[in-house]
Amino acid sequence: MAHLRFYEKPGCGGNARQRALLEAAGHTLERRDLLAEPWTRERLLQFLAPLPVASWFNRAAPRVKSGEIVPEGLDAEAALAALLAEPLLIRRPLMEREDGMRLVGFETAEVERFVGLDARPGTPASLEGCAAAAQPEKKTHCATS
Repeated sequence: MAHLRFYEKPGCGGNARQRALLEAAGHTLERRDLLAEPWTRERLLQFLAPLPVASWFNRAAPRVKSGEIVPEGLDAEAALAALLAEPLLIRRPLMEREDGMRLVGFETAEVERFVGLDARPGTPASLEGCAAAAQPEKKTHCATS
């Protein structure tokens, strides 16, 4: 089983469901507050760079939901500036294995490939977001050091 650094928003019900699945599969988590982490451009890009810019964003963030921020309209530099200024915009969770492999988001199949999930039949394809409503399909990607 894997030991993961798990960057989450404290109190988020979606992150709680994600943690429960990971722990039920035997993984141990070092929980980190995504909002309080002292992110740098370089550190955040270690997670995000392999993904399309629009996939860097938390679609449930109020400024994204309201249309104030349109991730598809931002280039990498503008997006990164927004994420560093307001970490609530960062798609979560961010996960990092001890070997330096990283994953953004919680698409069930991707998490299965990343660490093994042993999800029960009927587990949603995506467990992202705080609401129980189904989320649109999003791209995730494992990133190395």
